Amino acid sequence: MPEVIFPGPEGRLEGRYHPHKGMRDAPIAIILHPHPQFGGTMNNRVVYNLHYTFHNMGFNVLRFNFRGVGRSQGEYDQGIGELSDAASALDYLQSMNQNAKHCWVAGFSFGAWIGMQLLMRRPEITGFISVSPPANMYDFSFLAPCPSSGLVINGSGDRVAPPQDTVNLVNKLHEQKGITITHQEVDGAGHFFENDHMDTLTGSVEGYVQRRLTENTR
Repeated sequence: MPEVIFPGPEGRLEGRYHPHKGMRDAPIAIILHPHPQFGGTMNNRVVYNLHYTFHNMGFNVLRFNFRGVGRSQGEYDQGIGELSDAASALDYLQSMNQNAKHCWVAGFSFGAWIGMQLLMRRPEITGFISVSPPANMYDFSFLAPCPSSGLVINGSGDRVAPPQDTVNLVNKLHEQKGITITHQEVDGAGHFFENDHMDTLTGSVEGYVQRRLTENTR
């Protein structure tokens, strides 16, 4: 998979870009990794599997390291700078895929929080995947209203982001009109979807995204 370096707000950002050759109008997806100060990188197992799940569905996919991670320049910035990094990554992905009809964002844990904020900034995003959103640690009240439909998926055995906090978040989003939030809780899965739970995660994501692509709705 080609390594890419692209400009970010604080210098270079390191990523992995996986395009489909010869597909001029392939949909695009950006994948966001977990917390940089707790070992989160673009090579996290959940992020890696999300990346290939989208690619196998025909998406041109980009995952990247937030500032200060790997070869990305800059320092951790409490999520503020990381949101700007994500916006720069989406700009870069769009610059190479100007005919893409669909644009998705997927994030895991801290990346899910950043992804939902990016959703509010970028009306061209048509769908989202939020894996293990840390609703107990971060304020998601900015999602008022949530601009597009998406899938929230978490594990019933998550000790990092307790399931009840995720349920409370989903219930708030359900109150909004014009969008549909799909929620799945994977029985027995922890925060990182260890063991066979990863297959359940990727299968659910693939099923949801494929359905949305055929519906062609926001």
